[in-house]
Amino acid sequence: MVSAGSDPQSEVVIPTSVKVLVAGGFGAGKTTLVSSVSEIPPLSTEELLTEAGEDVDDLAGVEGKTTTTVALDFGRISINTEIVLYLFGTPGQNRFWFMWDELANGAIGAIVLVDTRRLDSSFPSVDFFERRKIPFVVAVNCFEGAHSYEPEEIRKALVLNPDVPVLMVDARQRESSKDALVTLVEHVLARLAESAGDDAELVSPGNGG
Repeated sequence: MVSAGSDPQSEVVIPTSVKVLVAGGFGAGKTTLVSSVSEIPPLSTEELLTEAGEDVDDLAGVEGKTTTTVALDFGRISINTEIVLYLFGTPGQNRFWFMWDELANGAIGAIVLVDTRRLDSSFPSVDFFERRKIPFVVAVNCFEGAHSYEPEEIRKALVLNPDVPVLMVDARQRESSKDALVTLVEHVLARLAESAGDDAELVSPGNGG
């Protein structure tokens, strides 16, 4: 308990814990991003790809991939003294999409990782969060050898709303991954502020409130 004479500067700040999803198509770099930015040893449920999955896992464009997430990736990062993000990486293959609703429960927002070599694999993630009105940002993972596109080209190709942030990242680099998370938090806060402003207008005296 803090006494009346306690120095306010010495009071312990209890950070707010929030849940964030890292989504995207198969092989987009979700496990890599969570691993690069987590301040704790990340939990990963990666398993070796086997012949049994050849008919259901499309390896076009990611032929060198040898493992896949079969449940989730989990990590944690402190954005500042007030906000701690718990990261949940979703599995990318169609056969694991049944898990997404459970993982999305309670999430404040999501990063949709995009691989320009397999841009079509990003549409299900974008559609998932748009339908559930969960704020998200699009982070284009810049793979070596992949064609380079401008953010607005990606926005047009994915038919994104104008307010959805699009940024380029290198999921292997901690600072780059952290920038994507900071952009998401700022986007969520902006959405909340906008929503609060709309609610205030609805109850203003001029509107009969």
